[in-house]
Amino acid sequence: MLDNFPHIKTFWIMNTIEVSQVALWYGADDLDGTIMDYEITRKTFEDTRQRLTQRELLERIAEAGRVPVERDSLYNAASSSAESTPAAAG
Repeated sequence: MLDNFPHIKTFWIMNTIEVSQVALWYGADDLDGTIMDYEITRKTFEDTRQRLTQRELLERIAEAGRVPVERDSLYNAASSSAESTPAAAG
């Protein structure tokens, strides 16, 4: 259906990390959201506090069965993080 889009992003902070993990299986190839605090969509800090460290984000990508790869703004691979994730060390 979306074969004319070269990349599809899922923003875990808005979609939740669980929905974003599923999105990786249904066409998304970019999981975005390495920021620590996001204030645009939250009502109060306590109600919507969401945080993932870089390591946690990499672990969740690997948990979804995908290989985490850091990319630049043109989607060129900057580095592969597969070696550093616990699931890859397996």
